[in-house]
Amino acid sequence: MKSPFRPGDKKTYRKIVSENDIARFESGTVHEVYGTFALGRDAEWSSRLFVLEMKEEDEEGIGTFLNITHHSPALLGQEVVFTAEITKLEKNIIDCRVTAMVGGRLIAECSTGQKIIKKEKLNLLFESLK
Repeated sequence: MKSPFRPGDKKTYRKIVSENDIARFESGTVHEVYGTFALGRDAEWSSRLFVLEMKEEDEEGIGTFLNITHHSPALLGQEVVFTAEITKLEKNIIDCRVTAMVGGRLIAECSTGQKIIKKEKLNLLFESLK
């Protein structure tokens, strides 16, 4: 595992809210706004941007937690700017605080956790669960 980062380092990810992101379940559409589940996916992606630069060819990242406080809606077509900041970087553990903004409006505050693990170890774990 490479370690070019330290706590306080930031990554930014920009996302335009699309039809695929709206709050929709098997029972139908709830609201035509950015769904909390899609927001969580994109918050995790914004913190994974660190992992992509840290992992070696024989390693992979795996999520360990995701917490979301959804403060305000984002409408279809609006750009959401995610800023992920490393809060903890110990051995193979990367925790981040993530904010999501539309313009100057706070959409959500999130925290994410990931570990970088050898692919072989992950594959053995997955196989053991079958």
